Amino acid sequence: MKTVTPSEITPVQLQLIMQTAVSPRPIALASTIDKEGNINLSPFSFFNMFSTVPPILIFSPSRRVRDNTTKHSLENVMEVPEVVIGTVNFPIVQQISLASTEYELGVNEFIKSGLTMKDADLVKPKLIKECPVNFECKVLEIKHLGDQGGAGNLVICEVQKIHIKEEYLDENGNLDQAKLDMVARLGGNWYSRNNENNLFEVPKPVVTKGIGFDLLPKEIKYSKIFTGNDLGMLANVEVLPAGTYHSEETVHHDAQKLLLENKIEEAWKVLVK
Repeated sequence: MKTVTPSEITPVQLQLIMQTAVSPRPIALASTIDKEGNINLSPFSFFNMFSTVPPILIFSPSRRVRDNTTKHSLENVMEVPEVVIGTVNFPIVQQISLASTEYELGVNEFIKSGLTMKDADLVKPKLIKECPVNFECKVLEIKHLGDQGGAGNLVICEVQKIHIKEEYLDENGNLDQAKLDMVARLGGNWYSRNNENNLFEVPKPVVTKGIGFDLLPKEIKYSKIFTGNDLGMLANVEVLPAGTYHSEETVHHDAQKLLLENKIEEAWKVLVK
C-alpha cells in the first residue's frame, strides 16, 4: 500500500490526492454580495449539510494554493454575512463551470455564465433561477483553518428559507431524486452525474439490526462467487433463514443474480436447501 505524509509533498500534490479520493462531492453555487452592492456567483465543492435542526449548510472557499489569495465569495460574506446556496444539476453544469472563472472584482458572474438573478425574500444576495433548489441563508460564523495556500474557511450558514422548482417534485410533492439529475465534483476536471440510469438503493439498517458477516453460514461467507457487496446484503437480514445451505457455485450464481435486483429474500430462498 502506498503511504503519503502530507507535509512531505507539495500542496498541489496533496490537493490532487484529496480531491480525487474524497469524491464525489456535492456542489454549492454560492450567491453573495459585498457592502458596495457588487454581486458574485461561484461554485464550491467543499460543501455539505451538517444539521437538520437547525438547518445548517457549510461551504469552504479555500485560499488559493498557487498564490495564497482569497476568493471574492469569502470576502463578501465577511462584509455581508448572507448567502444564497443553489444546488447544481446536469442542465446547468457547464454554466456553473464558467461561473468558477476568476473574474476581476465587480464582474457579475450571473451575467458571464448566463444564469438568471431573482430577488430573495429574506437576504440581499440573489436567488439563482435555474438551480433546482435555492437556500436563503444567514452566515453564523466563519472558521478560518489556516493562513497558507490551500487552507479552508468554513462558512457556517443557517437556512432561513428554501425555494424548490416544482418540475423536480414527485406526485407527493417531494423532491424526486431521479428528476433532479444532480452532478458532483471529482478530482481534476472530472464530474459525476446522478440520474435514473445510475441511481440505486441500499436498504438502510437504521431501525432493524442485520445479523452481520460474523453470523453468515460458512457456506455463504467463504463463497468464491459472492462479493463483499453481496455478503453485505445477505447479512442485512434480521433473522438467519433456518435450514442447511448450498455451497454449490451454480446456486450462488443464481442467488447473486437476485441480489443484483435487490431481491434479498428471494436470494436466501435459493440458498437454503
